[in-house]
Amino acid sequence: PTLDPNGTILITGGTGTLGALTAEHLTRHHGIRHLLLLSRQGPNAPGAQQLTQKLQQLGATVHITATDTTDLNQLTHAINTINPQHPLTGIIHTAGTLHDATLTTQTPHHLTHTWHPKATTATNLHHATKHLPLTLFTIYSSAAATLGSPGQTNYAAANAYCDALITHRHHNGLPGTSIAWGLWADTSTMTSQLAQSDLARMGRTGFTALRSEQGLALFDAACGYGDAHLLAADIDLRALADQAEHTLPAALRALATQADGPARRTVGPDQHPGGLVRRLAGLSPAEQRQLLLTLVRTHAASVLGHADAESVRAEAPFSDLGFDSLTAVELRNRLGMATGLRLPAAMVFDFPTAQALADHLHGRLADDAAAPAASGGVDPVLGELARLETTLSALALPGDEAEAVTARLEGLLAKWKAACAPPADGSPADRLELATADQVLAFIDNELGTS
Repeated sequence: PTLDPNGTILITGGTGTLGALTAEHLTRHHGIRHLLLLSRQGPNAPGAQQLTQKLQQLGATVHITATDTTDLNQLTHAINTINPQHPLTGIIHTAGTLHDATLTTQTPHHLTHTWHPKATTATNLHHATKHLPLTLFTIYSSAAATLGSPGQTNYAAANAYCDALITHRHHNGLPGTSIAWGLWADTSTMTSQLAQSDLARMGRTGFTALRSEQGLALFDAACGYGDAHLLAADIDLRALADQAEHTLPAALRALATQADGPARRTVGPDQHPGGLVRRLAGLSPAEQRQLLLTLVRTHAASVLGHADAESVRAEAPFSDLGFDSLTAVELRNRLGMATGLRLPAAMVFDFPTAQALADHLHGRLADDAAAPAASGGVDPVLGELARLETTLSALALPGDEAEAVTARLEGLLAKWKAACAPPADGSPADRLELATADQVLAFIDNELGTS
């Protein structure tokens, strides 16, 4: 939309990193001359005076007000103070807070701490201005609501509400855009606590930090595009292609499999859980333990952002190495994929060193490693089915090839059920339960007398 330079733009979180960047961008590139910046600390916020001076030098009139935007009365009062000669024409909601925790440790406090600044403020902005002829109503949402993010279920919920609110506004003929941002490179109050391991973890998922000029260009593009909900992020396609497709959010799978550039990495047999079991089967117990210890140390080092496994000492407690609940979950997921085991979320606390965890894995995998040598019985069959399941999970086939695999599997299942069928004198219900599609149709024709 074309912004009226004579109108006023209101920005929540206006003295924060993204609010300040947006205010400067509007003034410098869109000719906005009247800004109302709301924040809890107002003019006492760090950097508020410098921001005011910079915007004034660019020709803008700036009012920075201490306002609790989660309080509808306070917000309405702030809006009512706007000079009628420069009426409110646009809103940009950048305010928000984080309070990360894994799902099982979330509390009502975790939710309300993140919900009110983001979702409650969005609701208040909607109700306080829905009668006004706004040309811009933009919410800075989060990719966490669209794609998920470890430890941010509360933040994802608050932003998902904002996404839904914008859809509601569209259905009622009101302007609105919800931009689901990825990480910005500029450090803000929300992201200042991120460690290098956190940034490395995000990078492995395919998200790299947006430079401010990238982010502001995406802001312009999103507002001009007109859709209610858009994702704005810098995505590393190589990093996406290096991940198993079934571990990616559905919205990213097409990018990983169809984007130009290097083909998706195929997972070789030795990288499947079955491949690990076969490697273990050819080793002595001591060699098995050493292989699993190397596996644990390698993945632990990668999760922590270290270059090699030597940085993870076998007897060092994971807590001393820098693991927290989020990195613990990532290590659990990585080892689960590598071994095919279902591992507990509290794995690094139950087995607090790399050596203890490797010994635990050995105890659970030793029997599987010995299974190929066994003759007969159901275990080898189930093992082969598990390997087949892993292979199928890693495949990304076009439609016709996928249909061919499906037909082959269904045919194999039909043969197996027929081989396991009880004698022919079983009840009709028993025979139908095990029948193929052709046998069912023949049964119907026979019962109706049409065959």
